[in-house]
Amino acid sequence: MPRLSGVAVFFHVFLPFALGHYLSSLLRNVNAVLASHLVGELALTPGQLGLLTSAFFFAFALAQLPVGIALDRYGPRRVQLAMLLAAACGALLFARGTGLVQLLLARAVMGCGLGGCFMAAVKAVSTWIAPNKLPSVHGYLIAVGGLGAATATMPVRTALEYTDWRGLFLILAALVACTGLLVALLYPRHDAAASQRGPLLPALREVWRASSFRSVVSLVLLPHAVFFGVQGLWIGRWLSDVAGFSDAAVAYLLYLSMAGVIFGAIAVGMITEWAGRRGMPPLDVAAAGVTIFVLVQAGFVVGYQPSFPMLSVLFSLVGTITGIEYAIVAQSMPRALTGRAATFLNFLIFIGAFLVQAGFGLVVDLWKPDLAGRAPAIAYQAAFGLLVLIQLPGLWAFARRRKLAPAAEEETAAPA
Repeated sequence: MPRLSGVAVFFHVFLPFALGHYLSSLLRNVNAVLASHLVGELALTPGQLGLLTSAFFFAFALAQLPVGIALDRYGPRRVQLAMLLAAACGALLFARGTGLVQLLLARAVMGCGLGGCFMAAVKAVSTWIAPNKLPSVHGYLIAVGGLGAATATMPVRTALEYTDWRGLFLILAALVACTGLLVALLYPRHDAAASQRGPLLPALREVWRASSFRSVVSLVLLPHAVFFGVQGLWIGRWLSDVAGFSDAAVAYLLYLSMAGVIFGAIAVGMITEWAGRRGMPPLDVAAAGVTIFVLVQAGFVVGYQPSFPMLSVLFSLVGTITGIEYAIVAQSMPRALTGRAATFLNFLIFIGAFLVQAGFGLVVDLWKPDLAGRAPAIAYQAAFGLLVLIQLPGLWAFARRRKLAPAAEEETAAPA
């Protein structure tokens, strides 16, 4: 591989792929602001709204494993170009959709096309950037995603004063297509040699056998799925239904929350590298952050009203700790497997996010809404309480492994 200067890596590698991830995050989260428009025009129930929004996650997840194979075989440039053009077609179809089924299919096409954005970026930067720099660079990528999510709040609401949601999606379709062309033009054409790995299942088995992969999945997978599934829709609905904020106030608080994602992602990368220089493994950093994240969710269950605005921001700020698993996996896997390992991880995350987002709506649907269409607070408390319960076993398993590790080391050293 030829060497590139830091400036060249930024403009030719980081920037074009970061723009794709930016648009992916924008489109993933935009329904949080458009929810009232979609509900008003299509008369959706909470369950239908959750299904419509979560279709993105389901299609996104299904695309992961094929994308992983393609990234290792063909390189990120060609894969990203093809998938962004497909995503642009999905956004165009969404803009022209007239019914729930049509919008479901269009959002699924969007999710499938955008399914390679972050993984292609991970593959690209892992190819051209030293491994010890990956936590910070991954943090910057996640921060760019947070910027996209922030754009899906107040800027989108401002744009709706000049156009409707259909016109907005026409603009987004054009931007996605242009980003694909930018990747094709800027990314260096000298890719690494194609992976000679065998079939998919043996490669995934090799990924799964890595203890570092299983450890990070058992601890961070469910919190990451909760972060994606709740942040992209239900935080906004909770602020509207339970906290009683207006649409303008909800958009503002979501904007602050996504700003928290930007600063949180950068902070996670810096803290992880700082802790590594002092001998603290990244998984310990992840465990501390996940613990705080679960406590924030417990605050939603308690429902202390004066803390409502703070909880919505803390959820996104602290939830960014879950992005650390990408860096752990990228650092610990052979370079020829980074594409498949990252996409396998993303597959699990987005399947979980689909189940969380759709399941949250089904739980809320168990309670009858009021005359204004707002679900009662107890519905959201039950849904958040269920999320807290399913994340506790991962923390318990980590604590148990942490406690048993010194004893295992002593037994290994005894014969010597």
